[in-house]
Amino acid sequence: MSDAISFEEPWARTHQFDPPAIFDSLRKERPLARMVYPDGHVGWIVSGYELARAVLSDPRFSHSTEIGHFPVTHRGQVMPNHPRIPGMFIHMDPPDHTRYRRLLTGEFTARRANRLMARAQAVAAEQIDVMREHGSPADLVANFAKPLSLRVLSELVGLPYSEVDRYGHAPTLLHDPDADPQEAMAAMGQAGAFFAEVVERRHKQPEDDLISRLVAGGQLTTEELCNMVTLLLFAGYETTESALAVGVFALLHHADQLAALRADPSKLDAAIEELLRYLTVNQYDTYRTALEDIELGGETVKKGDSVTVSLPAANRDPAKFRCPAELDIDRETSGHLAFGFGIHQCLGQNLARVELRAGFSALLDAFPDLGLAVDFEEVPLRLKGSVFAVKSLPVSW
Repeated sequence: MSDAISFEEPWARTHQFDPPAIFDSLRKERPLARMVYPDGHVGWIVSGYELARAVLSDPRFSHSTEIGHFPVTHRGQVMPNHPRIPGMFIHMDPPDHTRYRRLLTGEFTARRANRLMARAQAVAAEQIDVMREHGSPADLVANFAKPLSLRVLSELVGLPYSEVDRYGHAPTLLHDPDADPQEAMAAMGQAGAFFAEVVERRHKQPEDDLISRLVAGGQLTTEELCNMVTLLLFAGYETTESALAVGVFALLHHADQLAALRADPSKLDAAIEELLRYLTVNQYDTYRTALEDIELGGETVKKGDSVTVSLPAANRDPAKFRCPAELDIDRETSGHLAFGFGIHQCLGQNLARVELRAGFSALLDAFPDLGLAVDFEEVPLRLKGSVFAVKSLPVSW
């Protein structure tokens, strides 16, 4: 179809914080536009806020990997359909999705996440000490954002951080489109074997962690439990780390917003929500497949058509957010889609907010003169991973 865009166009980020400019015209002219997928399938892409919510909340759209068309390539290769993976419920539909997710819902409530605030603050303080010991300048990603996110998540799940070398590299390599495939697969295998070992340990000696409680529940096989741990780690680690690191990058670039936040620290929670909206690091891997013919946005989405939802584009929709291309920590951001929407909305969003609150607060308190140690344009970006990130963030104080 002559009016169908290529799947590569939503990848074409040219600015550190803005999604590709094509979305500005698509939202005005075709908020539901035709798109050619990597395997040649001609499906759709959504850039408007209301249509995004409609797709993500409609049970007539499936998230199954058995029938969908992937909107991205992986290391340059078309990603084929594959059978369901036991325990990997993010790519399942009800009732299986419901059954698995229900086992974890109580672990990620706002109340339970807030109970972890003191621990997250302690970890953040320890990483501040690491930065000071390193000295200025330092890489905020390696010395602060990565270990903070991974340590807090590991403790909640039940993965001993003292053995992080056995599992910590796997999610980084999986999200990196430039990583060597053999190295990534080796890291995945090593991590999976380690998760099985930890599950076996918890059978023998339970502790106060998620794995122990799932083992005690007796509703999961070891394979299901290990895959569930893999999902939690891969979905919750790099996303939060990237939101924190890119969020600091954005604040350092928008000096007026950083000054306003320093002048009134009570704005921190609102600033975090605005940064989540403005940056939306989950950039282009959200897709669904129609289970039947569906009327949507004045078009007929045929059964079997895949529909990709651009969360960054939806969060820049001027019909929902005034002057959406501006970072404004005083903005009313309720309803942003940084964590998705519907039954697949991010399970760990409350934990992510706790980690971000602890991280930003610690940095603001410890380094009142924090700044970039390189020119703005020299900060290395990871543009084509499913998670938008900075590879490193050299800062000075």
